[in-house]
Amino acid sequence: MGALAIHPVVGLPEVRPGDVLAALITAACGHEGGPGLADGDVVVVTQKVVSKAECRVVDLDPGDAASRRRLVESEAVRVLRRRGELLITETAHGFVCANAGVDLSNVARGRAALLPLDADRSARRIRDGLRARAGVEAGVVVSDTFGRPWRRGAVDVALGCAGVAALVDLRGCADALGRTLEVTEVALADELAAAAELVMGKAAGVPVAVIRGVDPAWLREASVRAELVRPPAEDLFR
Repeated sequence: MGALAIHPVVGLPEVRPGDVLAALITAACGHEGGPGLADGDVVVVTQKVVSKAECRVVDLDPGDAASRRRLVESEAVRVLRRRGELLITETAHGFVCANAGVDLSNVARGRAALLPLDADRSARRIRDGLRARAGVEAGVVVSDTFGRPWRRGAVDVALGCAGVAALVDLRGCADALGRTLEVTEVALADELAAAAELVMGKAAGVPVAVIRGVDPAWLREASVRAELVRPPAEDLFR
């Protein structure tokens, strides 16, 4: 495995409902000083701009706790825990997260962003658009920020992906000492999302990054929902 390079993509305009993200990304990458786009790149796009483009932003009074709770409950299929205004929920996608992914950050006051209906499909749409506009075969990861059980702090993870593996199965491979790995599976799409966040930040207004130098063996059809979401039967805590 060689070195990876992670490039922030600056200069994207404010995304509005109906915008074609692939067109905006292609233009921003092609600006002077931009990273460009090449075969084998992985483009990481934050959920917030995907939700804006897909009209998944709704009105919400930030001071109305009852309305916010109703919105969260409407986006959840199950509420697992409650602590004050915080709800830990399971969404229709199978994600277990805070407040069903309803987010008031980086949207206009009085508005709330909801998760994309199908982030794998969103990633495929962007991937196909980049192929059509830039003529490149690139992977795409749609990322969002999640908390983690038993650990403080938040980290970006993959909500959807296309053209890049969500999970890399190393079972049956030998470790550095020649022992056979029996259970090791790497959440590659999550690792790429977390790496990209290091150059995007939470408040810098950079919603896209390009990761260059990934292993070509990772570039394949994939699905976060099919590969990374743990089925309830395998979950020890639900």
